[in-house]
Order: sequence, then structure tokens, then C-alpha cells
Amino acid sequence: MARIVKPLTDTQVKQAKPKASEYSLADGSGLALRVKPNGTKIWLLNYYVPFTNRRTNISLGIYPDVSLTKARQRRQEYRGLLADNIDPAEHRKCQHAESIEANANTFESIYHQWLTTKQDKSRSYLHRLTKALELHIIPALGTTPIHKINAQDTIRIIQPLADRNALESVRKLCRWINEIMTFAVHTGVIHANPLVNIKTRFKPPKVTNRPTINILELPKFLHDLDNAGITTTTRCSIEWLLHTMVRPKEATSARWDEINFAEKLWIIPAERMKQSRDHLVPLTPQTLAILELMKPISEHRGYIFPSSFKPKEPINSSSPNMAIKRMGYEGRLVAHGLRSLASTTLNEMEFNYDVIEAALAHVDKNSIRAIYNKAKYLKQRRNMMEWWSEYIEKARLDY
Repeated sequence: MARIVKPLTDTQVKQAKPKASEYSLADGSGLALRVKPNGTKIWLLNYYVPFTNRRTNISLGIYPDVSLTKARQRRQEYRGLLADNIDPAEHRKCQHAESIEANANTFESIYHQWLTTKQDKSRSYLHRLTKALELHIIPALGTTPIHKINAQDTIRIIQPLADRNALESVRKLCRWINEIMTFAVHTGVIHANPLVNIKTRFKPPKVTNRPTINILELPKFLHDLDNAGITTTTRCSIEWLLHTMVRPKEATSARWDEINFAEKLWIIPAERMKQSRDHLVPLTPQTLAILELMKPISEHRGYIFPSSFKPKEPINSSSPNMAIKRMGYEGRLVAHGLRSLASTTLNEMEFNYDVIEAALAHVDKNSIRAIYNKAKYLKQRRNMMEWWSEYIEKARLDY
């Protein structure tokens, strides 16, 4: 007949005194309080290891840190594991290892892993990305285990930027943080992304179109450009922008080794493009003439439009903007607006939309369409670019 064990009381546990040798007070179902000669009281669960039937003990904690009630709860939890043939000691060891690994997967460590997937992006893009995250996010979240990151804390970290109305920065940070969290999900570090909708807590940035002139104002603009008190390099960079329809940064950083005179092509490498892919710009007689003008100034250097102060470096990407502003177009036209002027004119002249978008190096927002629409339309673009350059030259004569 099995021996009936009378459950312990809180008073018995509290008043258990040390003896010359350690002894145990049984509570039943394998739970006992072991009292050591130094007065330490340890909860132990005695059980048979599944499959081996070897008898062993597992510690449930030290009294009074673990009360009688808490020890009984743990006994119940471990007996439940035993019912499923799971050894509580092995289970606890696995949990401990998982906890160590989870806490080692900090936001910063996952951030650096995620960065390796961005190496196809341009240097300027990566610089902006890392600078923003390492200034605003990493100091606050970097050491936090990624499984402990939550929406409330993250919103609180970003809120000061929103309060300063830096809404574009907020939008980008929300996107990048979510990409990092999604990367953690896809690599099995966490099961779900708790930050998926944090951008909805902030006002979206206002979309403002960059100022540009009407096409009817182009003749006067060209007249003003021809008569402006600016350097040949700056004037040529503005004309290059107008004819090639590229972004200011792409234009001012143009290099001689990117020009293929035989094929009459300017090949902008992926690392300098916003969409991180090579961009081909057909060269027209007018753009080739601009290059001929610049040859005596910079052909012996790397950049087509070199800085006056540091000839081995390109002119600042803001130089065309500053020149246009000094020409009297402040608030009416910026360098980037020349792309809009070209796009508007070509669309009004009913050139093929896809050809115009390809010339502007835009990515189709329709992802399915983009997969099947990979044509560069180079022949059609050359015809269109030649038409646009001739249109510009005719406008110069119209003033």
C-alpha cells in the first residue's frame, strides 16, 4: 500500500530548522523541501526520467524566493511534461539555450545582417539609410533583443521627429525598421512583426511637386542661361540636365569613362542610380556638343563637370540649383524641375508613356507589369531624345 504523504503547510516550511545533516520534508507527488545544515531550503522534484526510468531530482528554486504555492505550480507544470514523456531537466536546458540565443539577437545585430541584403543599393542611398538609423534608432533600440521590441516603445522613439515635422524622415524610418523586422521573421528569429502598422500613427509627409516652368517659358530660360554670369562648367551642367532628363546628382557626377562615344551612349552605373541599376542615356548631337565644350576643361580629369575648388571632385549637386536661383527663378524652377518640364512636354506630344518612363529611369509601380516590361526601348528613346534636343535648340532661337 502506497504511503500517504500529508501536504506541507506554510508554517511548517517557514519554521523548518537546520540540523547537523540535511533532511527533506515531503509535500507529495515527488515534491520535497530539502533543508541544508547552513539553513538553505531548496525545493526538489523527484521523478523518473522518461524511457530510462532512472530516478533523479530537479531543483524548483530556493525558499523563500519560491514559495510553497509556486513550488506546487512548478511541480504541476513538470508533471505535465512527464505525462508527455518530456524530461523537465532537458526541457529547461533547451529553454535556457533558446533564451540566450533570443537575447543575443539584438535589434542592432539583426540590423547589420539585414544591411548585407542591401549591398546592391547605391553608396549614397546606403549612407542616408545607415546615418538615419544609427542616429535615431540604434542608440535607443540597438541592445534590445528583437523579440522584445514592441510598437509602443518604437513609436515613442520616433515621435520627437514627428513633433519636429520631419515627416519624410519618419516615413523612411518606419519603412526601414519594418524591413529589418520582416527580415527577422523570414530568417526565423521572430514569429511575427509587431511594428507592421506603426506608420499609421504618424501624419504622412506632404507631397510637394518640385517647381518648374511652363514650356512656353523655355525660350526665355535658355536666353537667361546663355547670358548668366556663371562658369562654363555650371552652364553646361544645367544644359546637360535639360537634355538628358537625369537627376541633378546623376548629372553633376557624370564621368568621362561612362561615355561611350562609339555607341553615342552615356552609361550611368547602378551604384549612382536611385533604383540601383545601370541607366543608358542616348547621346544626341546637342549633348555631344556639350561634351566637346567640356573637353578642354576636364577631359584630363575623371569628372565631366569638375569643381573649381577641388578639380578631382565633381561640382556640388546643388550648384545648378543655386545658379538657376541667381538667374531669377527662385520659387519658380529648380534643377530637378527640368525633368518635369521634359516629361510634361513629351507626354503632351504623345510619345509612348513607357519610353518616357524608361528615359526618366522610373520603376513601374505595377510590380506584375514591371516583371514583364523589362525592355529598355533604346531605339525609341534615341528618337525621342533627339526630338527633345532639337526642340530645346528651336526654343533657344525663338526668344
